[in-house]
Parts: sequence; C-alpha cells; structure tokens
Amino acid sequence: MPTLISRFFRFLLRLVFWLFAAVFAVSLLVASLIVIALGLLKALLTGKKPQAAAFGRFQKFSADAIWPRAGAPGRTAAREPDVVDVEAREVRDDKHTP
Repeated sequence: MPTLISRFFRFLLRLVFWLFAAVFAVSLLVASLIVIALGLLKALLTGKKPQAAAFGRFQKFSADAIWPRAGAPGRTAAREPDVVDVEAREVRDDKHTP
C-alpha cells in the first residue's frame, strides 16, 4: 500500500514532467512564430513573395536536370504552349431534341 509521502512525490514528479512538456511545447510555438514573423518581415522589406525553403531544394531533381536530353531529337529549347486556342461551336444531337 503506497504511503502518503510516496503518492505526494509521485504526483509532484508527474506535475514537474507535465510542466517541462508544456514549456517545451510553448517554446517550439514561440520559436516557429518568430521564424514566420522574420520571414514575413524580410518579404515586406525586399518586396518578394515569402517562399518556403523546402520547395526550392527539389528543383534540382526536375526532369530537365536529371535527363537534360530527354526531349525529342531536334527539338528547340522553347517549350510548346500548353494552351491551344480553338473556336467553340455548339454540337447538336438532332435525334434527342423534341
């Protein structure tokens, strides 16, 4: 049967661990808010958009960097446009019109 003193010390130890965990979590939150604030301040001062640092690291792994000659032979460096202009016209289905 646990004595009153051992229960008290167990409670005190548990309380100390919870306080350490809370201080650690709050310090991580404050540190991340400071980093975000500094990033936004830098963006305001330089006039550039804030950019996540992790996404810039993966640009070196793009298809052009890994396989620079993967395109068709004799293809120019300029890319073909992704959008093609077409004339829109209505398609009627005479069988189903009342």
